[in-house]
Amino acid sequence: MSGRQYVAALDQGTTSTRCMLFDREGRMVSLAQREHHQHYPRAGWVEHDPLEIWDIVCRLVPEALADAGASPDQVVGLGITNQRETTVVWDRHTGRPVHNAIVWQDTRSSSVLADIAAEMPETEIQDRCGLPLVTYFSGPKVRWLLEQDPSLRARAERGDLLFGTVDSWLVWNLTGGVSGGLHVTDVTNASRTMLMDLTTLDWDPELLEAMRVPRAMLPEIRATVGSFGTTVAPIAGIPLTAVIGDQQASLFGQAGFDRGDAKCTFGTGGFLLLNTGSTPVRSQHGLITTVAHKMQDEPAAYALEGSIAVAGALVQWFRDSLGLIRSAAEIETQALTVADNGGCYVVPAFTGLYAPHWEPEARGVIVGLTSYVTKAHLCRAVLEATAWQTREVIDAMNADADVPLRQLAVDGGMTADNLLMQTIADFLDIPVVRPMVAETVSRGAAYAAGLGAGYWPDRQVLRRHWRRAAEWRPAMSAAVRDAELTRWRRAVELAVAWGEPAS
Repeated sequence: MSGRQYVAALDQGTTSTRCMLFDREGRMVSLAQREHHQHYPRAGWVEHDPLEIWDIVCRLVPEALADAGASPDQVVGLGITNQRETTVVWDRHTGRPVHNAIVWQDTRSSSVLADIAAEMPETEIQDRCGLPLVTYFSGPKVRWLLEQDPSLRARAERGDLLFGTVDSWLVWNLTGGVSGGLHVTDVTNASRTMLMDLTTLDWDPELLEAMRVPRAMLPEIRATVGSFGTTVAPIAGIPLTAVIGDQQASLFGQAGFDRGDAKCTFGTGGFLLLNTGSTPVRSQHGLITTVAHKMQDEPAAYALEGSIAVAGALVQWFRDSLGLIRSAAEIETQALTVADNGGCYVVPAFTGLYAPHWEPEARGVIVGLTSYVTKAHLCRAVLEATAWQTREVIDAMNADADVPLRQLAVDGGMTADNLLMQTIADFLDIPVVRPMVAETVSRGAAYAAGLGAGYWPDRQVLRRHWRRAAEWRPAMSAAVRDAELTRWRRAVELAVAWGEPAS
């Protein structure tokens, strides 16, 4: 094997895909990234083109190696991380998807939820898989897809169609596609389908029956860290040594290996994970139970998760759909020109509200508008929406967990916004800390891949790579915080009420 050795991460996110190479000290040595298109065929529907995503991957992997001056034999392992619940169904013989990918934010499967509940009580579904019966997860999306086109079900039952989250789609293509590609997933992604038993870590026959998903179309579930084959395309010979869902990858990248470790990622959405150790903890306050990671020959580590559907996506909407700002960074610049929100609150329930409310019919509202409110006030309200949603999830997590969080480790693209980070510290009344590398999703995938390849001997080596870059401490009075929280809660009530059918 020639020259220096690296581990690679392929990070397929909601809005873009990136490929990175890391060295033995955990430093990023190259980065290649491209965005893909978002398709909105109807209100509440969100789709991606799986072939476009695969085409982007085929360009990025060679580009990342070229940027590092690395040959394929210098990459000891590749880890894949991905947007999780997004659903792909494709023909195993042609390699072509039968439909665009149905994205995790998509709400079309609300039409089948009542039928699913009639076949299995919601409480039993959640007891088996740790997830509430909502549109967020993959199982209802697959059922909707197979029911909207009757010809698909027969093909699925014959095994001619394959289902997977984006990780499965990528691994299948990377390892040969129609010419022997592996149809696999890992426990973190499988735990987001509503089809896997959290205890056995295998597909649950009764959940499959309730979701009407044929077993023949499902991938094999493997540990997070281990062998997922070897690449055939776009570059041959790179071992695939880890697959992990993006938010679990972020926890891994924050060195959140142990019980009690927590992090929050601020990207398209917001995702708070708390490692609960080897026992799944059932939330009583609107959180979900998920698999954090699984090493080969070790018990799985579980997590409590609070998922916020819209965080950075609200800033993107302000920029792209409304045209009120020219760049994402401008939201902070505008917000800093005013001292407060001017009495205005934005609840971004574009596709319902996720944790801890789980109100799929809620819709976005802007309340408190007066002639005094300016664009700058709206920009501040946009940032505060992410901070208040984080506060709601933290409150739920503190109610479920043995010990309240003393500080919040954060990562993701939105952590570059210092005003937002200070606002979160103010609203949570605890310190917020950001590591030197804010993009911990890719790093987590690389860490997992490196462990799988023997590049690093153990997790303790990786823990030493973590470095604090910044910290924000609360500076808001309790009286102001409580008054603002009360107004935010009223705005949320209005968002829920707006989604209810008119009497």
